[in-house]
Amino acid sequence: MMFAMPKPRHASQLLAYLSSGGFQTGDRLPPIPELAELLGISSSKLREQLEVARVLGFVEVRPKTGIRTKRYEFAETIRTSLAFAVTLDPRYFVMYSKFRSHVEESFWKEAVQRLEQEDIDELKTILARAWAKLHANPVRIPHEEHRQLHLAMYKRINNTFVSGVLEAYWEGYEAIGLNVFNDMEYLESIWTYHQTIVDSIEAKAYDAGQQALVEHMQMLEHRPDLGQKIPDPQPSE
Repeated sequence: MMFAMPKPRHASQLLAYLSSGGFQTGDRLPPIPELAELLGISSSKLREQLEVARVLGFVEVRPKTGIRTKRYEFAETIRTSLAFAVTLDPRYFVMYSKFRSHVEESFWKEAVQRLEQEDIDELKTILARAWAKLHANPVRIPHEEHRQLHLAMYKRINNTFVSGVLEAYWEGYEAIGLNVFNDMEYLESIWTYHQTIVDSIEAKAYDAGQQALVEHMQMLEHRPDLGQKIPDPQPSE
């Protein structure tokens, strides 16, 4: 017996139009007056709905090319919400960080087992750049490499929701100011874990790599500067 999928409820006529119109990425929508008439709303109301769709990453609006649809990416939506949350109260980042850790741990084996040799070589290259920065004089913080390494491990996961959660995490990490920490003992420990993780991926020792990943992510809770940036792990009601 076949069941019909229920039609989703949308907050606006424009979102309903975008989701049910069969559009492909990059399709051009009608001009605002024509689109407003098509949707049965005023041009001013359409502009309000259009701004919401733009912020969520569903469309792009440019003077010469008009309104065009974009490929759906969960990161566009979640980064907007997370940016608002951490601006409202930085302590929300701790909650999100724990959420991200569970997502990364849960999908780790599935992600890394899909990596090709060229991907593993990329991870090793990122590692080499990070170690070079740490051992330079003066020392440089390999934050960009930290972000690149984690996202590169999940590059073949082919799940926009997983990718979105992980990408948004690093933007929140930077917004809180956690990317400027320069305690050498901490950084050396973090990158030793990274070395173990990448070595385990290359050796297909996935259980050992996952364990190193979990231990490494738990280190954030013990950073000496965390209390200064996020004084209380629970946001107030």
